[in-house]
Amino acid sequence: MEYNTIRNSLTMPEYGRNIQKMIKYAISIEDRIKRNKLANVIVNIMSQRNPKMKDAGDFRQKLWDHLFIISEFKLDVDSPFTMPDKNVLYNKPQPVRYSNENIKYKYYGKNIENIIDKAIQYDEGPEKEALIKTIANHIKKLYLTWNRESVNDDLICDHLKELSKGKLILSENIRLNETSDILARSRKKKYNSKQRDNYTNGRARGRKRDNYKSNGTL
Repeated sequence: MEYNTIRNSLTMPEYGRNIQKMIKYAISIEDRIKRNKLANVIVNIMSQRNPKMKDAGDFRQKLWDHLFIISEFKLDVDSPFTMPDKNVLYNKPQPVRYSNENIKYKYYGKNIENIIDKAIQYDEGPEKEALIKTIANHIKKLYLTWNRESVNDDLICDHLKELSKGKLILSENIRLNETSDILARSRKKKYNSKQRDNYTNGRARGRKRDNYKSNGTL
């Protein structure tokens, strides 16, 4: 019995070991015509093993890129696409520099501070009041992602006042969105997102079954 621990590692596990063996065999074929023909067969099989890629517009190019990557760029065939640059592929990306800017409240983020700075520049009037209310509601929503147990509107107003250095004050007659409504919309959004994922996965499984049927494997 051959155990995985003694086998060669898989370059791209999503395609499985048999695809890797087929590509290795294709490299050994001396006849270029036969090698090209087998490469096209392998790409078609790869598309069935990874049906989610069909949602991408350039999925055929990605399949050929993966073919060359699995072959460690040793497979010499006539591809309809340019072979990916090996040096670019394996070069380590430059480290992302983190901002050293001081953010007053981490759970609000820097963007809300930028929005507040823009709102301060608005002329006084109904448009600015509507914008202040929108910002306050957004701050409340962000606060609830950090602390779902409770939130006081007076606290949100204080934070808005502090972040704007006292230049944005919410009118006393304005009421923010209810906490229960914000949490309900958040749960609904997550539910809809989950439903879309389930629908997408279901379509992918259906396409996979259709591919198997068309190939006579079912």
